[in-house]
Amino acid sequence: MRRLLTELMDFDEVNRHLIEKITATRIRYDFGEGPDLLGRRLPDIDVKQGHLYGLLRRGRGLLLDRTERLTVGGWSDRVDHLADPTAPLDVPCVLLRPDGHVAWIGDDQQDLDDHLARWFGEPAD
Repeated sequence: MRRLLTELMDFDEVNRHLIEKITATRIRYDFGEGPDLLGRRLPDIDVKQGHLYGLLRRGRGLLLDRTERLTVGGWSDRVDHLADPTAPLDVPCVLLRPDGHVAWIGDDQQDLDDHLARWFGEPAD
């Protein structure tokens, strides 16, 4: 069995399939209507402060904000905010759960606040 697996690892498609299974990058949770990225795990992209997954190691949510105009407000004790207009995304902003899955995509503050409350509870006073 070990020899067979070793031989199979020579194929790019097999490697890609195994990596996707192990890292859960192919999983898409049903978070409702939205772009295909919604509910998927965001890849470990380079951002202004290093690598995305390094920022998620704290076990907190993350707002990756290309617009530089949104805020996490009363959720700042649970959600980090990174304003980075150069982030390699095709969307204006993403709200990430601590596991790296995209919980929200958009650029509207009220819509963001609604999703912050859904995923991270009520805002602090």
